[in-house]
Amino acid sequence: MAFGINRKELLQWKRDIDEGKIAFITHYWLDDRFPDCHTVTKVGCKDLKILSDWGIQYGLKKEWIHHRKDGYSHFDLLGQKQLEVLVKEGLEDQLQSFSLLHS
Repeated sequence: MAFGINRKELLQWKRDIDEGKIAFITHYWLDDRFPDCHTVTKVGCKDLKILSDWGIQYGLKKEWIHHRKDGYSHFDLLGQKQLEVLVKEGLEDQLQSFSLLHS
């Protein structure tokens, strides 16, 4: 279950993907399979080769891409990998919004 984002943020994420950009969106998330993770960052791109190549720098495998028929395929980043990627991408604001980064 996802929550903590608004429609405007979701639509911007989709627009960025539609424009061929690497797009990031972070939101609260609950899943019994990952009881210690309370947020997820979805990193998407409409060009799966670009997305796969982007993921290599972070040790992400193309097999980990969540393939969506609606065109919004993405990696799901959780836990330490989520923190690492968002910091390296300069997206600390997403971490701060969800109290994941402490000043």
